[in-house]
Amino acid sequence: MVSIFLRSLVYNVLFYMLLVFWQIVAIPTFIMPRRGILNVAKYWARSSIWLLRVVCNTKVEYRGIEKIPKGPLIVASKHQSMWETFALMPFFDQPLYILKRDLTWIPFFGWYLIKADMIGIDRDAGAKSLKDMARRAAEAVRHGRQLIIFPEGTRRPVDAEPHYKSGIGLIYVDCGVTCLPVALNSGLFWPRRTFMRYPGTLVVEFLDPLPPGLSSKDFNTRIATGIEDASNRLVEAGRREQAQLFGRVKSSAAAKG
Repeated sequence: MVSIFLRSLVYNVLFYMLLVFWQIVAIPTFIMPRRGILNVAKYWARSSIWLLRVVCNTKVEYRGIEKIPKGPLIVASKHQSMWETFALMPFFDQPLYILKRDLTWIPFFGWYLIKADMIGIDRDAGAKSLKDMARRAAEAVRHGRQLIIFPEGTRRPVDAEPHYKSGIGLIYVDCGVTCLPVALNSGLFWPRRTFMRYPGTLVVEFLDPLPPGLSSKDFNTRIATGIEDASNRLVEAGRREQAQLFGRVKSSAAAKG
């Protein structure tokens, strides 16, 4: 565990150094089209994932990549960690996020969010803000972007009771495009509210897309059931791997002792 602690500490320091590096690299994108900052963001995501494997021995396996549709799309992902907020970007041409408006006030990082045309929302502004968010999201998707959204609204710990928001169904109906559900087990390796990063195989699984035209109620039911069933399966497999890994570590430590 001491080794995992030290590796986690090193990773977090390098992760934020890497973030600063890419923010410097991205400065010229202020005078470029939107695609410029999106491309830099994808390089940042890939380099952060690579760094996680090198430093923390956290491998990533992607399943179902062939199921990703081209063009306008809603991507509805399980949300267990900060990891998926950046790690899904490289798979999509024009990724779009809905995020807290406060993030756009952060110097440079927030300015890049504005340059990338991300949608900031004031969660305290009530129904009017939500309606404006849904309108902007639907318009952007119809113009070819891929909206990456987390139907539970916030990160949920592994094993927490799922809590899917009904608003995802309304966005789906307004957009009138295919939705790609995404299951994962990232919370085992990058838990929320801690800097610890654990070794093993983080799995992301792109599930069968849901076609446009479903009712909001039917969509909400199918998206929650599909994501939860698949994510629970991935979590159980990840736990078995971790049990074997930590068992080997303890046996090795005992042998050295």
